[in-house]
Amino acid sequence: MDAISLETRKVTDIKGRFLIPAYQRGFRWTDESIKLIEDILDFDETEPSRGSRYCLQPIVLKKTAEGTYELIDGQQRLTTLYLIYKAIKSYGIKIDIKFKLIYEIRSRAEEYLENLSSDSAEDNIDFFYIKNSFVAITDWLQKQDDPALKAIELYRVLSERVEIIWYEVNEEEDSNALFQRLNIGKIPLTSSELVKAIFLSEASKKTLSRERQEEIALQWDAIEKELHDPSFWGFLTNAKENDYQTRIDLILDLDSGIDSRSYEKYGTFFYFDGQRKVGKDLMEIWQGILHTFLILKDWYKNHEFYHKIGYLIAVNKKLSDIYTLSKGKTKKQFSFALDQMIRASIKSDDKDYSEMSYENASDHKKMTRLLLLFNVEAMRQNGEQSMWFPFDKYKSGKWSLEHIHAQHSEGMKDVSDWKEWLTLQLGSVRTVGELQVAKGKVTRSALNDLIEKMQSMTANSSMTGDEFRAVRESAELILSDDSNLGFMHSISNLALLKTENNAALSNSTFDVKRNKIIELDQNGSFIPYCTKMVFLKYYTNSAETQLHFWGASDRASYVKKIKKTLENYLSETTKITVINEEQSNG
Repeated sequence: MDAISLETRKVTDIKGRFLIPAYQRGFRWTDESIKLIEDILDFDETEPSRGSRYCLQPIVLKKTAEGTYELIDGQQRLTTLYLIYKAIKSYGIKIDIKFKLIYEIRSRAEEYLENLSSDSAEDNIDFFYIKNSFVAITDWLQKQDDPALKAIELYRVLSERVEIIWYEVNEEEDSNALFQRLNIGKIPLTSSELVKAIFLSEASKKTLSRERQEEIALQWDAIEKELHDPSFWGFLTNAKENDYQTRIDLILDLDSGIDSRSYEKYGTFFYFDGQRKVGKDLMEIWQGILHTFLILKDWYKNHEFYHKIGYLIAVNKKLSDIYTLSKGKTKKQFSFALDQMIRASIKSDDKDYSEMSYENASDHKKMTRLLLLFNVEAMRQNGEQSMWFPFDKYKSGKWSLEHIHAQHSEGMKDVSDWKEWLTLQLGSVRTVGELQVAKGKVTRSALNDLIEKMQSMTANSSMTGDEFRAVRESAELILSDDSNLGFMHSISNLALLKTENNAALSNSTFDVKRNKIIELDQNGSFIPYCTKMVFLKYYTNSAETQLHFWGASDRASYVKKIKKTLENYLSETTKITVINEEQSNG
């Protein structure tokens, strides 16, 4: 196992000779140097009494001799720090700069950094950038109300509050390969790598045996591997693939109480490094991290917790809040607390869910959340515990409320949309039209005329909006069981479906959508369980089933099932009323 030295150091404690090897490009910062100064001073001003420190990103180095290091990563930061010190010294402030920078193939660089002569700046591109940065720093100081006072303030802040992460790799490390990874490959040193190094560093051997370090290294890698299971990760977080640099960061965040995505970049490292510095046992720190992971794994394996916690995270409840909620509770108490959170997530004091409308933005959001819970709970309540809602598949797409049976033309704006809609409906018009002819609801000649018009319009390159509207309305009459449009936008006619950039399908009638959903399901697409059951007429009594239509009895049966499934989360104020459409039309 490679020996690593890791610590945070005050920038005033940086000492030695730092060799910048030939494989690195030269110094290039100018504006970045000023931004660094301003960041440091802003930090001092905004956080004056917290005792916190401003920490520069890591410098990665390898010791080559006593007091001499190969600087693998951090040339820009260290050179800028050197130039800032030189600019401060120009005001007569006594500073002992304890480090020197040496360029492997750039002759006279050490001498140039010492003198910063403008005469040589044009002779070498690296000297040119170094000089430009130095001039930018001195110009910035000159623009201050009292340049000398500002230089003194800057030196004070650097001395008292600025640190750097010192990451020293093993002497056998391939420096060039590591440089390529950190710079050309743009894979930065992550906070989790620094935390890992706390346990595996040479200094840690004083409290951890080599065997213990190897055990931690193996467990660390095993945790990272398990968190790459799409199902496990999809249960734990809504984060996109690149939101976490390494997935164990999520565990470190929970254990430290810090969100590495919103806090300072190396916040979790500072937390665990702080624990080490105050004397906490390293094995105890690691056991805490491992314990956090095992709790999450237990939730994932528990059918009840998996669905309840998975739903809450899917609707943007924080995993950290749920983790905190679980502390000090038995499983029964924790389950009860989760139920309370779920109940609160669908609370609706002002309106019955059956009175909500797809067209109202606030209602739309509430109904979307309710139908997600319906899908999750339906699978949780499966007696055999053989069904698990696939949160990873759900989170891989965008989902919305879709009309189970649509009779409108929302989003269909041009001829291509109209032609696609006609093509989608044509098969169902033929099939269902025959049933309607047999029932006497449409004449044979009217059906044939409609089919002929639809075929003609899909073949032609142009049509008017009025022509399309007339044919659409005729087709919808054939494909609809009743003319009751009062429930078109209610929850009884809505299901959770993946958002399609396809206005024609979204505006299709029940029979067309049913055929398409069956096709998608057969081809392996993820269709939410309850949505699939809706289009298979699973909730409708067989005596009332009309395969090709979505009618009043279907809507009533659907709402009854939602209400029954979610009864544990409903209340006197959060209601779903099954409405008798015949009475309401009274």
